[in-house]
Amino acid sequence: MRIRSLVCCLVTVGVLYSSGLSSAQTPSPQKIKVLTLLGRPLQVVVAESHGLFAKYGIEVETENLPNSDILRTNLASGKGDLAYLAVDNAVAMVELTHQDVIIVMGGEGSQNELIAQAEIKSIKDLRGKTLIVDAPNTAYALQMKKILQLRGLEAGRDYEIKPFGATPLRLIGMRENKENAGSMLGPPSSIVAKHEGFVSLGSVQELIGPYQAAGYFTERVWARDHKDTLEKYLAAIVEAQRWLMAPGNKQQVIELMIKESHLAPDVAAENYELTMTRPGGYEKDAALELDGFKNVLKLRAEIEGQWGGHPPAPDKYYDSSYYAGALAKSKSAQ
Repeated sequence: MRIRSLVCCLVTVGVLYSSGLSSAQTPSPQKIKVLTLLGRPLQVVVAESHGLFAKYGIEVETENLPNSDILRTNLASGKGDLAYLAVDNAVAMVELTHQDVIIVMGGEGSQNELIAQAEIKSIKDLRGKTLIVDAPNTAYALQMKKILQLRGLEAGRDYEIKPFGATPLRLIGMRENKENAGSMLGPPSSIVAKHEGFVSLGSVQELIGPYQAAGYFTERVWARDHKDTLEKYLAAIVEAQRWLMAPGNKQQVIELMIKESHLAPDVAAENYELTMTRPGGYEKDAALELDGFKNVLKLRAEIEGQWGGHPPAPDKYYDSSYYAGALAKSKSAQ
């Protein structure tokens, strides 16, 4: 009887030891918080639903914010680890508020259009009007200033700029108040706007050229101290972007757009063609498009007078080593 009890006790201890050892050998997921403006990016949705984050041993939380000012403030104060936003915001953080941030990967180009109220027939008709933006001195506001400047109109002199919030909010603002004469909108908001009778006065691709829009950036010290976590996250996003852009997944991606962005099927189909197959849409392997980023810096120098009008080299703001590490991780994980 005593022998049986001893054996049972030893077996129990062995099981508990084995269980504890197994638990110790399974590391906890590395956590990362991503700040965004437009809800969860499709790449994040795919990476989560396809198990890519789990594959790399990371847990991801996203926070959707109403405008870029709040997002930049939250990133600078440590309320998020990584931002997915137009990368000109990273440049603005470095130059305007002296935050040591670094761009680590691209994602999307720009297909923004200058969208106006139906009665506006030309850019010159915007003289004396109010145009709404996210923030007046970054990214798409600079695109708009340049496009109007090409037609001889200057901000403050010929038209007023009013901060309003992220792209979907600006479309709502134009619907609700005709005094908001126009704004830079990208798909799917630009598609919806045109379906509703708003007019396009020109696109970034036509009037400005390639432009690096959304990408990932973070505090330099955070990237250095969390190199492995960051590269794992970027690797998962690269793989998700590959899935999104694979022609064989077209119908699934359209259905995902309908679900995530609450789009009508025809709008989602048009959005797919624009963002997945046309210049200025999603970038292969989420790479940062260097010519597009040079154009970002050129535009800031020209419109805002930054750097005395002479833009610096891109590597002041972009560290490609994390992206290279992500590609290596993705390759080894295949």
